[in-house]
Amino acid sequence: MQSGIAHWREKASYFGFQGHQIAYWTGDNSDARPLLLVHGYPTCSSDWARTWDDLGEKHHLIACDMLGFGLSDKPRGGFGGNGYTIHGQVDVQEALLAHLGIGEFDALVHDYGVSVGQELLSRQQDGTGAQQLGMMVFLNGGIFPDQHRARPIQKLGVSPFGFLVGLLMNRKRFGQSFSEVFGPNTQPSEAELDEFWEFIAHNGGNRLTHKLLHYIADRRTHKERWKAALVEAQDKIGLINGALDPVSGKHAYDKWREVVPEARAHLIPNVGHYPQVEAPSEVATTALEWLAQSRVPIPVGSRRSVRGK
Repeated sequence: MQSGIAHWREKASYFGFQGHQIAYWTGDNSDARPLLLVHGYPTCSSDWARTWDDLGEKHHLIACDMLGFGLSDKPRGGFGGNGYTIHGQVDVQEALLAHLGIGEFDALVHDYGVSVGQELLSRQQDGTGAQQLGMMVFLNGGIFPDQHRARPIQKLGVSPFGFLVGLLMNRKRFGQSFSEVFGPNTQPSEAELDEFWEFIAHNGGNRLTHKLLHYIADRRTHKERWKAALVEAQDKIGLINGALDPVSGKHAYDKWREVVPEARAHLIPNVGHYPQVEAPSEVATTALEWLAQSRVPIPVGSRRSVRGK
């Protein structure tokens, strides 16, 4: 599947969740093992377009725009007027899997989606959900809240003046701020920024981006539970990290190696916060290798890789 707004829109399907419409996509390889793709903030599932074809050769891909993102509905009150919570977004993912009749599945999660992934792991471990979840591959994100280096716009967004983010944000300001989290040699083009912005601004979404930042508080609240889920699941998780990410770069990778030393880890030295956009082939190759290995335990010493070092 090639990137491009028109093509991506054409491929969207929809299902109902708590009175709202959720946009989702599935791959053509329906006989393969399902792989759930969970996007980040403030973007949407189109982030996976550059890895879609490669991942789809080996897996049945499933991705949705979570509530408040992309082509899905963007109610100002979030989930039933209770705001936008990670737990609500996990409910969306589980509802999508149920809607599609999915049994066993693996997951690839990024940014905002890493918290969704951690909650899925937690539910699996305490028996409240995601019972057929297999391996989970993480990309850059605030897996450990103390390692998350919030951008100025995020700090404003969670302040009492958070509403100003929606009022002040436009395509130009977005492009300037968003480009800062990419590597210096993998900067998004103006055309790519236009695509990111169109999905963000769809149906007035740019006016509620501050409301979606509730995930930062969720991470603090559930810090210990979500960390414990990772420690428990070391044999079935991995992290692919863009080292030059100012938000969750090599410092977050190093923390991962410290907290879950038996988990897989792969560092890409020259990219930033969006490795699936900046280095799509490397992300797809590494993720597919791990997913193929996940059915067979591998020696701990072979789980760490740092390209170019």
